[in-house]
Amino acid sequence: MVTERDLVIGYIDDLHAVGVAVRAAITPLERLADVLGLVRSHRIISGSGEIGAYSYRVHGAGCLFITDNGTEIDVDFAADGREIFDFWRLRCYGRSLPEPHDPTEEDLRSAVESLKPPLVEVRPGWFSVAEAGASARGRA
Repeated sequence: MVTERDLVIGYIDDLHAVGVAVRAAITPLERLADVLGLVRSHRIISGSGEIGAYSYRVHGAGCLFITDNGTEIDVDFAADGREIFDFWRLRCYGRSLPEPHDPTEEDLRSAVESLKPPLVEVRPGWFSVAEAGASARGRA
């Protein structure tokens, strides 16, 4: 059974894996947030398609990545390029897992609080991993 804490850790680890895969597929991409610039400014890639093993769709201030098994990793980017997420994105992630899990916002808040650090609340209800590329699993 997946706990809310496991779900948050899984999201962070999957987001990290997306970043590694996208940077390997598109060189010289430095940050995952640079995908937005490639789509909007340089038109180097389209707003949706495939990058490495992931399908993607750029939206607003972020991007939705989908694994081959249908898991959705949706992320927004702060003005400084930091990867940020909220409870809605965590719930979407949980519902898209091969064995879906749909936690309440209250349960997710407890899970996120238990993971500070490495998680930081960058603005009310929005979170980021304190260290670039850090995995929460190693700190759990």
